[in-house]
Amino acid sequence: MGEELKKKAMNRLQTRNVVRPMVNKMYSEGVVAGNEGRPVAWSMVNWWEGDLIMRTMGVTPVYPENFGTVCASDGIAQKYLGISDAEGFPTHLCGYARNTFGYSAEMRRLGQVPPDAPLGGMARPTFMLSSEGYCDARFKWFQALRHYWNVPVWTLVYPHPGPKEILAEGTNRTNVEYMKKELLKFVEFLENLLGKKMDWDLLAEKLDNQEKVFKVWWDVNELRKAKPCPLHSRDFWTLMVPCYYLAAEKEALEGYQAVYDEVKARVDAGIGAVENEKYRLLFSELPPWHSLGFFDKLAERGWNFVTESPGYHPPPPMELEGTNETLDRIARWTYWAFVWATIDAHKKGYPIVPGAQQYYNWAREYQIDGVLTHHLLTCRTATFWLTHAMNVIKDKLNIPGMAMEGDIVDLTVFDPSVPLNNAGPFEDTMEHYRQLRKEQGLAW
Repeated sequence: MGEELKKKAMNRLQTRNVVRPMVNKMYSEGVVAGNEGRPVAWSMVNWWEGDLIMRTMGVTPVYPENFGTVCASDGIAQKYLGISDAEGFPTHLCGYARNTFGYSAEMRRLGQVPPDAPLGGMARPTFMLSSEGYCDARFKWFQALRHYWNVPVWTLVYPHPGPKEILAEGTNRTNVEYMKKELLKFVEFLENLLGKKMDWDLLAEKLDNQEKVFKVWWDVNELRKAKPCPLHSRDFWTLMVPCYYLAAEKEALEGYQAVYDEVKARVDAGIGAVENEKYRLLFSELPPWHSLGFFDKLAERGWNFVTESPGYHPPPPMELEGTNETLDRIARWTYWAFVWATIDAHKKGYPIVPGAQQYYNWAREYQIDGVLTHHLLTCRTATFWLTHAMNVIKDKLNIPGMAMEGDIVDLTVFDPSVPLNNAGPFEDTMEHYRQLRKEQGLAW
């Protein structure tokens, strides 16, 4: 009876079974490349700046941040966290970084990929690719990894202008030109390291495919504005990986097209991801990868998570002007992913709210009833501004927020009973603010 209730409460997409195996393939390709002596890069999330270039140059990237989520889901992360602690790294560091330190120490001790590593593990890196995007652990994390891997580290630039600068004439073009020059230096670095030249035609072909992936995955998430919402965050977290790491692959485009077709069919038939959608919520920041079953309990209460943190979504269709030159297009897409929400708000006449712009935009457009924030013990960058975002949405749109504490990797600091016990009172709060929004004249 309990199993029947779970299946009824969360109506999951069938096409997730098409997309999810791509993650396994990503790691198996890294293992094969390592075994065959081909170049492997340990790469941070770089918002599509470096991935296309590496793959075009014959480098197989693997991603320690994503591997942290895999280890957490598999249950092996606690072992690697313990090894990291024994190596002398502070316990308050990023959980992804600690997982990578522990994994690297174990791999160096064994002289091979640890046999218990999920999905075949990460092969020894030829070089490591860092990024300036968002996270303040990025520089020291990969520098510290050179204690285990004596390989080059390259850092991609990623400007972070404020709203006034984004809307100022000339700023965006200047930043894109800067990024483009740095991308050319990265190409030259790889050409020297690998002893081969860039195939610019192949790079343009991969970029064409990536742009198509952005479009169809964006369209999928736009369909989630429907009532009832056809795609729950639980499936989003499964489906997001190919867009982040495999957007150059035709297989990713085919997979997302299949997802779009299923989600569109649900919208047309009025089928929701939660059987009885009572509340539409936004989830922020990263989820507890080790405890995703937590969402099923809330689905039984009619909670449908209809959108998530902005950093994990594809950018919308490009509006920044530029040239058709390949590096210019790559730089614009990466930069556009950061600035589009401010430009979109300005165009629509929304208030400009630094640090919470995309949350404000989507709170209105997805017509959410509440925000659930996950304050991460070991991720300062993803946590310090969450209270500010909740306050902005509540003050300007009468949408309340509820916070829970946990971590992306360390399951010992997450107690699902706390937010589950708070769910009932928060439902009363959401009902209260629904009435206030009605009095305010909002559409929901």
